[in-house]
Amino acid sequence: MPSHEAGPTDLELLETTIGENLAATVAAHGSREALVECASGRRWTYDELSADVDAVALGLLALGVTTGDRVGMWAPNCAEWVLTQYATARIGAILVNINPAYRAHELAFVVGQSGMRAIVAVPGLRDASFTAMIDEARAAHPSLTDVVVIGEPSWDALLATGRAADPDVLDQIGSGLSADDPINIQYTSGTTGFPKGATLSHRNILNNGWFVGELIDYSEHDRICIPVPFYHCFGMVMGNLAATSHGATMVVPSPSFDAAATLRAAADERCTSLYGVPTMFIAMLDDPAFDTYDLSHLRTGIMAGSPCPVETMRQVIDRMGAEDVSICYGMTETSPVSTQTRTDDSLDRRVSTVGRAGPHVEVKVVDPLTGESSPRGVPGELCTRGYLVMLGYWDQPERTAEAIDGDGWMHTGDLAVMDDDGYVSITGRIKDVVIRGGENIYPREVEEFLMGHPDVLDVQVIGVPDDRYGEEVMAWVRMRGEAAPLTVDDVREFCAGRLAHYKVPRHVAVVDEFPMTVTGKVRKVEMRERAVEMLR
Repeated sequence: MPSHEAGPTDLELLETTIGENLAATVAAHGSREALVECASGRRWTYDELSADVDAVALGLLALGVTTGDRVGMWAPNCAEWVLTQYATARIGAILVNINPAYRAHELAFVVGQSGMRAIVAVPGLRDASFTAMIDEARAAHPSLTDVVVIGEPSWDALLATGRAADPDVLDQIGSGLSADDPINIQYTSGTTGFPKGATLSHRNILNNGWFVGELIDYSEHDRICIPVPFYHCFGMVMGNLAATSHGATMVVPSPSFDAAATLRAAADERCTSLYGVPTMFIAMLDDPAFDTYDLSHLRTGIMAGSPCPVETMRQVIDRMGAEDVSICYGMTETSPVSTQTRTDDSLDRRVSTVGRAGPHVEVKVVDPLTGESSPRGVPGELCTRGYLVMLGYWDQPERTAEAIDGDGWMHTGDLAVMDDDGYVSITGRIKDVVIRGGENIYPREVEEFLMGHPDVLDVQVIGVPDDRYGEEVMAWVRMRGEAAPLTVDDVREFCAGRLAHYKVPRHVAVVDEFPMTVTGKVRKVEMRERAVEMLR
């Protein structure tokens, strides 16, 4: 039997915009709690959330932002992130997610590549000044005309302007929007160097959030603890859109992940669902005060981002009480979830597989060379087709054509096996992506950056096993002439403030040559094997 499976179609696809869907939820559940920001203690009912979303939307319109304009969002998890997400959708502006770990050259690239018109940001984070980096980007890209800084007068002015404006304008704009319009750009690191902007529609992400929630039985009675970042699909789609499409409550435990803050939020807010990548769950289970938190309301949750250890899953079920926790697999380009385990799947299924195709989704495993479907049980490349496949990479038709074939199949680059019942197991990667704590890092981007060092002749980047993050980044470096060998500290200093922290190599090996094939290709498989020996 070929490895080709179609998900169920008994659940109807939503053919509305995000704004229309939120309006329906507000009409049905207006007095129910919609959003809780634990760090500040602020709370919104759905009626209050809707009013503030409209104020932000009208404020953006007053700045001159119109349908189709790109609006950047650069902040850790906060209530303003949520408001901006729904406000841009309300007026048909395209939200551009910006990773808070980005530094100047990465920000400048996404501002220029997307043609960003406005940006909403926090003043800074830790030791990084976001406003200074935005000023630098604006100097290079004058299309970025408006900057709104959360917590400063520009944000207050945006809200005040919006609250004084005529809200009927939003309904007029909304009537001209389509579910198929682009609404979100998320940048994913590319094997060719700079990131590619996966462009997603209302239909893509609204349905994905809706179906993910349906498969774990969400309703207006659920309270979802969301410690995963909003700038990824995990937070803004599987978290926010799954919540608002079901009338559930979004609980934001902290700006960035903190195990104790997340446990405290889950307990104090009586959360029924908890999200995280495996390393987050491991950190929470390892918290010294774990047993003091009342998690008796937990029944479900989602674990995704990287493979889940068996023992971790058992502890999530036994110690946290999340008996219906679900495993999801996907990628930004598929909005993101294409396969998911179900609440009635066995523990073995939830640990050894990433589930079955979601509603209205097809998945198949193909021979990477021929493109023909592999027999069940035979590894090949996993491909996905359906409503969830992105519109394309922003302004990169050639890259889009490389990823999505003529029949609409998204080629994931992941190696997988499908069993006789349609369950999929991920067995490896065709591409050399490094997955560090749920963050995808593409070696080519890091290699090209490190090649900018004046003493580096050549560099190859690989992933090496790491107990905490699953994988860590290692750079093999060949030096120019008589240059002194680079140390880890030298590399960190070169990257500081210019490359996102999770991409900075933790390990550095200075070598005279790389292992090569007879045809002159670098043997990264051998490099990984040798690296494991080096690091013992």
